[in-house]
Amino acid sequence: METPTLVMAAHGARSGHWESVMESLAARVRRARPGARAELGFLEISSPLLADVLAGAPGPVVVVPMLLAGGYHAHIDLPAVVARTRPDAVVAGQLGPHPLLTSVLARRLAAAGLRPCDAVILGAAGSSDPAALDDVRAAARLLSVRLSRPVTAAFASSGTPTVAEAMERARSGLAPRVAVASYLLAPGFFHDRLESAGADLVSAPLGVDDDLAALVWTRFDEALTRRHPTGLPALAG
Repeated sequence: METPTLVMAAHGARSGHWESVMESLAARVRRARPGARAELGFLEISSPLLADVLAGAPGPVVVVPMLLAGGYHAHIDLPAVVARTRPDAVVAGQLGPHPLLTSVLARRLAAAGLRPCDAVILGAAGSSDPAALDDVRAAARLLSVRLSRPVTAAFASSGTPTVAEAMERARSGLAPRVAVASYLLAPGFFHDRLESAGADLVSAPLGVDDDLAALVWTRFDEALTRRHPTGLPALAG
């Protein structure tokens, strides 16, 4: 059976730096499984558009949403594009929450100078979908276990508490400093908002990382397991 093409479906952004990081992450994903076909497409704004990538992908396709939580883009927008352009494609689950993301977050915080006594906020973009907010809170719980301290999920746009509210609460406690873990794939508008919130330190976004590349393939393999529960197609790598 032919190995499916992996299509990474990202949102898109008006930031050349954001696009560059996503392209570098896609390259890291390709290197993680040599010989497998892996393409990157965007729902809007950036190019190539997901619809065009799906239309041009040969053979069977597995779409992995490059999204850290559920919400409109994961449950409405992306499936609509797939239904219009490639209804035979299998859509995997979004990336988060997952322990591999926790590992990347912990490393980014350590690189930013996190200390044992610092209060920690997990800063995410936010969503109007309560289930998406719950996904972020689940990611905060995983990070809390990893760091052995409380971690508060907070949001730069829709969702409560806002990053500003979480910062105010943290400042009223005993921790001498407040750190924000950037729960974003790449720098851009929302990361800029996290950096302007007034934390003592803000970690870099998840970015290009071997664990993140491994997670993309994990979601790919999980989708194939659901589609072929008694026998997977032969996987490259």
